[in-house]
Amino acid sequence: MNDQSMISRILHSVFFKKATGKAGRYAKNSTRLFELGKEVLGKLQTVGFKGNLAEFQSSVQLLLRMVKAYASGEYKQLPWKSLVSIVAVLIYFVSPIDLIPDFLPVIGITDDVALVLWLIKTLGDDIRKFADWEKAAKTINIG
Repeated sequence: MNDQSMISRILHSVFFKKATGKAGRYAKNSTRLFELGKEVLGKLQTVGFKGNLAEFQSSVQLLLRMVKAYASGEYKQLPWKSLVSIVAVLIYFVSPIDLIPDFLPVIGITDDVALVLWLIKTLGDDIRKFADWEKAAKTINIG
């Protein structure tokens, strides 16, 4: 199965549609966003991504920083549609039952990895803007 057909299957799955349905409600509630962040960090630690998947882990951490900065009110330039997309992907990521259930060794996270990488490509501009903002904010805080 190529990447595009897997992404298409994920995006049209009942699991992703359910995650997308929850995403809007989560995005309106800072407390829920912070709780989701904790769940995502917990799953990242449990799975322990190494080697090639270290880039995936960095991507998820970047998405988490975006959501956290939005939820705390520090960064409001993130378009609503992008925020909801990120939250939907993170909800899908933490769900143990999805297109390829996580309890299946190794292949169980394949769909999660594919979906996060697709989102990173799709939201390239928003991610670059956030990274620039984050870099500038760190420079200001250090200087």
